[in-house]
Amino acid sequence: MPLQDLKVGTTPNLEFAGDYHLPYVNLISHKGEGVDSATHGIDINSAIIEFNIYESVFSNSVTGEMVIADTQNLIAKLPIQGTERLSFIITTKLENSTEDTVIDCRESKGRSMHIFSVTDKRQLNDNTLTYKINFASREFVRNMRTRVSESFEGRMDQMVNKIFTDPEYLDSQKKLYYQKTRNQDRIVVPNMHPFDAIGLISKRSLADIDRSKGAGYLFYETTKGFNFRSWESLCVDKSGRIRDSKQLFKYMQSNIPPQLGDIKQITRIMDGYQNVREYEFLSNFHDVAANTMLGTYGHRVITHNIYNKSYREDDYHYHNAWNNTAHLEDFPAVVDSPVDYDVNDSVGYTAQKGVSDWPESRVSLQSTAPYINSDKNTGNFGTPVEDDGVLEGARVAQLNKIHQGTRLQLTVNGQSRLQAGDVIEFQVPSVENKVNSRGAVDRAYSGRYIITDIRHRIAEDKFLQKLTCVKDSSKQGLGYSGNKSFTEISGGTSKRKGIGIDINKGDEQPVTKTAKTRTGAWYPGAN
Repeated sequence: MPLQDLKVGTTPNLEFAGDYHLPYVNLISHKGEGVDSATHGIDINSAIIEFNIYESVFSNSVTGEMVIADTQNLIAKLPIQGTERLSFIITTKLENSTEDTVIDCRESKGRSMHIFSVTDKRQLNDNTLTYKINFASREFVRNMRTRVSESFEGRMDQMVNKIFTDPEYLDSQKKLYYQKTRNQDRIVVPNMHPFDAIGLISKRSLADIDRSKGAGYLFYETTKGFNFRSWESLCVDKSGRIRDSKQLFKYMQSNIPPQLGDIKQITRIMDGYQNVREYEFLSNFHDVAANTMLGTYGHRVITHNIYNKSYREDDYHYHNAWNNTAHLEDFPAVVDSPVDYDVNDSVGYTAQKGVSDWPESRVSLQSTAPYINSDKNTGNFGTPVEDDGVLEGARVAQLNKIHQGTRLQLTVNGQSRLQAGDVIEFQVPSVENKVNSRGAVDRAYSGRYIITDIRHRIAEDKFLQKLTCVKDSSKQGLGYSGNKSFTEISGGTSKRKGIGIDINKGDEQPVTKTAKTRTGAWYPGAN
């Protein structure tokens, strides 16, 4: 429930998980009304029916929407035309409200949201209009208005910092949380929008993490600022140590609301934040068909060197490359047991192919050449040109493991401190008989996840969040067949040769009945 206004920096006495404090939503018109530093706009909080904010590790900027019930015809009086700004702050009770634990989009902090469209206008009754105000961060609209035409040289993170802060480009006043890259290069950006330019740099960035051989970065915005970092950095720190989870979530069979006046109110609030209202698994990593076609398990990269007119083939192998990158959990999400009768000729002993032994399942082509971006013998990643195929295979596989991993959607009580990219722990009870399982959690689907998408929703006096979370690995080993062949795994059924059958031969056999002659169909007007 929304509470009374209070000074920014203090925490309201919230009674339940899902309570929130939204003291104002100030609209600053294109004509300059409400620019007073004390108010920063006209408060439209009372007119809001539903308030949504979206953030994702796959999106360059935060976006949102408000459903408005307008009884004062503000859309015509101000008017609201799509060039206004919104100033607001949202707090919840989990710990003291600080810059890192609130959703702060205040004009005074240079973090206001920019309205870019008004849609779905309807006449609800004689006195009320409803419509939707769509907004995004300042950098969203700034990106559409500017272009980058410049040659950059140095580390990749330095290039991104330059585009992020340069007055000619994004000119952002927000924080950029970046991870240093282990590679550097010279990159020419040919008249591209800033987000596209950063996307180009992201594909060529290599994480500075111990023992990492991964490739590719993410550039995204949350309600706390912008991020330029690798997927691996979400899982582990620079030294390879796993990151602590931001929040534990549990699914319980029943949700008993706490009672007021209980001396354990704070404990109840904490438990309420842990409780999952609904959950759904959107996809499972074990979609072997999809991951095979996408090259998650096996991928052949053919690199054409246009400098010396040569080419090379590099095969990515999911299981062989497992220890080259960091993961959320300890084990691969699929085992490397034989999946068919084919013998693997690439090893020195008789073995049959597993899911990772089919590089031909995806074949991609890329060009490279030394000396293009610098006077050094480097390729597309600013590293030796011979590494291009290996790094490209690792980059593609990493993206696939994110998009095609185990995807979980949770509906939970809203916490203003949560953001996309956070690690969470999810516990779901096993569906086995509780006597036999002794109340154990499901080890296959419980464990660590990374939040990839958040929908912050305020409606009906409640703050809820819909979290989309991804797991790229397994909490436990799934077992291995040992040295068993595919024949042994399939129950001793040996390989058999298929037989082709000519269906016309059956027509040559003698028949006892006279065959009917096929005639054309009759229709009105036919002769």
